[in-house]
Parts: sequence; C-alpha cells; structure tokens
Amino acid sequence: MLKMDSHIHSEYSPDSHSKIDDILKVAKNENIDIIAISDHNTIDGTSEVMQKTRNTNILAIPSIEISSSEGHILGFGCEENIPRDLSPEDTIDRIHDLGGLAIIPHPYCFYRHGLLHKTNYKNLKIDAIETKNARFIVGYCNGKAKKLSKTEQISELGASDAHYYKFVGDCYSLVDCEKDIDSVMKAIKKGNTKACGKGTSNILLSKYLFEKNVLKKFD
Repeated sequence: MLKMDSHIHSEYSPDSHSKIDDILKVAKNENIDIIAISDHNTIDGTSEVMQKTRNTNILAIPSIEISSSEGHILGFGCEENIPRDLSPEDTIDRIHDLGGLAIIPHPYCFYRHGLLHKTNYKNLKIDAIETKNARFIVGYCNGKAKKLSKTEQISELGASDAHYYKFVGDCYSLVDCEKDIDSVMKAIKKGNTKACGKGTSNILLSKYLFEKNVLKKFD
C-alpha cells in the first residue's frame, strides 16, 4: 500500500503561499509516496511539481480543483486547464474527456463549495469522494461522505487539503497500487483505497491564517 495526498494547494492558488519545494520537503518527511498539487482552476502548480519530482522517490500526479457552477471538483489526472463555472455535469465530462477522474473534495461542506451540498450525486458520474478531509476530521461533512461511500460503493479518499505546506499529509489515502500514474488511477476506480489521517491543528491553522492576513497587508 502506498501513501498518497491527493489534494494539496501551492502558491498558484490564490489562497495559498506554499512553495512547491516546501511541499515536497514535508511530503518526504511524512513518507508520502504520491502527491497531487490540486490548485484552484490552474495546472501551473501541477506543471512545476511534475518537473521537480522527476528522478525522485515521490510520484506526482497531475490535478486541478475546478470551480463548477455548483461546487468544487478535482480533475485528478488532468494535465490541461478546464474552464470554471461550467455545470457539474459538463465539468465532469471535460475531466473524463482528458482521461482524468472526477473526485469530489469536502463534498458536503456548504461554506467551502462542497458540490454535494447542492447537487444530487445520482446525476453525476463521480469516481471518488473525500471521506477524510483534514480540515473537517470530525462531524457532519466527513461522516456523511463516509456513509455515501459505503452505501453507493464510491471510492473513498483522504486528503490534507493543505493550503499551508506544514499541513501536507495530515490526512491521506492508502492505495493498493504500483508507483505509476496508470496504476494509481486504476486503483482509485476499483476502490482499492483507504482514507486515513488526522485533523489539521486548529492552533496551527489559526497561526497560518493570521500570518497570511498580515502578509496580505504588505503585498
């Protein structure tokens, strides 16, 4: 089983200042085998991390977090940008056309654009959902996602959703696969995954948000 964090944000997201090099250092320290930089509506972070992980022990998988008209969707495995504000159905079709997987992050979190808060999952061709997002380790959001994963046999994933590099690996997935992109994608499709990890420290999160707001004043 390999350890994967499939939802990490870098400085290419408007709400993160994390450098790719810092993300990779933490990933190495946390013994993460597979990472995906899933920035908001851009593959710029993916392009950089794919270059920097060549000939290393970390496998990087291209990804993007797309703002559909009803909520966020990860285009896992996508190496091209997908327009924002399309319908969820059109967004997922675009992901699949590019050979990617449609993964729903923080599915039921209404204040972080959780897609399934507004949209019926039965109308969507979902490949996987986050059942452990480190920002919501306890309570309604993760619990409801876990129940849906079990009842509908949708692959479950854990992810840090780290907007600050020190949070990388707080939640993660164990994936029964080989260390190559095709094997990872097939394992997720087959449900050979297990969501693991812990919640991000509220103290460290508050410290990060304070520092980010202070820096913003001087930008």
